[in-house]
Amino acid sequence: MTHVVILFFATFSAATMGVLLPGLVNMTAAKTSAQKGRTNGILFAIGASLVVIGQAYIGVLISKYLYRNTHIIDILLKIAVIVFAFFAIYFFVAGRKRKEKKMRSVYVSKRKSFFKGMLLSALNMLPIPYFCGINAAWNVSGWIKFELTDILIFILAAGLGTFTTLYIYVVYFNKMQDKTERFTKYSDYILSALMLVLVIITLIRIFYSELGRG
Repeated sequence: MTHVVILFFATFSAATMGVLLPGLVNMTAAKTSAQKGRTNGILFAIGASLVVIGQAYIGVLISKYLYRNTHIIDILLKIAVIVFAFFAIYFFVAGRKRKEKKMRSVYVSKRKSFFKGMLLSALNMLPIPYFCGINAAWNVSGWIKFELTDILIFILAAGLGTFTTLYIYVVYFNKMQDKTERFTKYSDYILSALMLVLVIITLIRIFYSELGRG
């Protein structure tokens, strides 16, 4: 029973820290809250966190045979480069269009925010190798066994940890009423720059991965 408690809080902390730094999902959650209100921001966070649960489960499955199939992570990283490059261009273009249009309040479907959170989280491939590595580390430490109960605790903690950080982003930016307009104006450019950084980081990881096998 003790290892289950340790497993939950260790995974919860790892998931919280994993999305603490600005990135595609958390910055979009903040942007959604600033533009469309806290409720839409929270629904975005819920949708994103549900997908993370699925990604954490995939990470568990991969960690079982990763030592025999290292090419899987390479494929995921290469896909991530394409996805991040696409969003870097997308957010830059969106920022240019926003600059040309006057900002105005519009009704936004809450369902749309929820599914947008799921979509962006699904396109972000990095949580899969991240949770795969976390799962492998916990397995070595004896905190997790490949049993149904442990797997459920692991993926639940991953989802809750992710939601906690996204909720903080949503509330923090929602409270900045005097700076919301400025953040909304430049949020697309910020996201575009972040995507470029992620492209560079992922390319470096692919390079060192290839170098290590050379």
